[in-house]
Amino acid sequence: MHESTRNVDPAELAKFTALAQSWWDPRGPSKPLHDLNPWRLEYLERRAGLSGKQALDVGCGGGILSESMARAGARVLGIDLSQAVLDVAELHALEGKVPALYRAVAAEELAQERPAAFDLVTCMEMLEHVPDPAAIVKALAALVKPGGDIVVSTLNRNATAFAVAIVGAEYIARALPRGTHEYLKFIRPSELARWGRNAGLELRDLTGIVYNPFTRSFRLSPDTRVNYLAHFVLSPARGRA
Repeated sequence: MHESTRNVDPAELAKFTALAQSWWDPRGPSKPLHDLNPWRLEYLERRAGLSGKQALDVGCGGGILSESMARAGARVLGIDLSQAVLDVAELHALEGKVPALYRAVAAEELAQERPAAFDLVTCMEMLEHVPDPAAIVKALAALVKPGGDIVVSTLNRNATAFAVAIVGAEYIARALPRGTHEYLKFIRPSELARWGRNAGLELRDLTGIVYNPFTRSFRLSPDTRVNYLAHFVLSPARGRA
């Protein structure tokens, strides 16, 4: 797959590449990722389990979630298209002696190379940053083993999400750099569920992530109006097809 045909927005890639050197600063621009990570990890343990799993972290960035999954006993490969953030992830894992591996490759390319190779595939806060999120969901389904788990997190598209994730987080509390998100790229759960069905995935759970931009704290919640996590399982019958 040539660079020009990859499912990537160069402006979005540049945005996250610029954050590479501050990725592991818990007080820097990536602070929300650090604050959110324990809740993501709790959800993964609850829905899929981590110990002994062959796990793939798509859009891994600097490796915050990848490292946590590896520390929990998973065999982790993190992939991203920004070499700068992968360099940071590799160095941090090396310094911390964390057995997480990283690679610069698109999900679609890896799906062709290693189909049905992973017990668990995660894709956190990435779908709303790519031109064709449905194609990413299809790739996730191709990467997971039949009966395996896929966990995605993204942002809902409605007035509440706009008010909290953009106006509140980026402009009032300044918890995120301005321009981090584009409202029209947010994804309704119904859209995500449809892409999953088309890829042979069964939606097992939707759980909201409630963020308070003033206290800058998160918690899991039934409220999916803003951030939410989705747990899919690949149908064994679809996997054998």
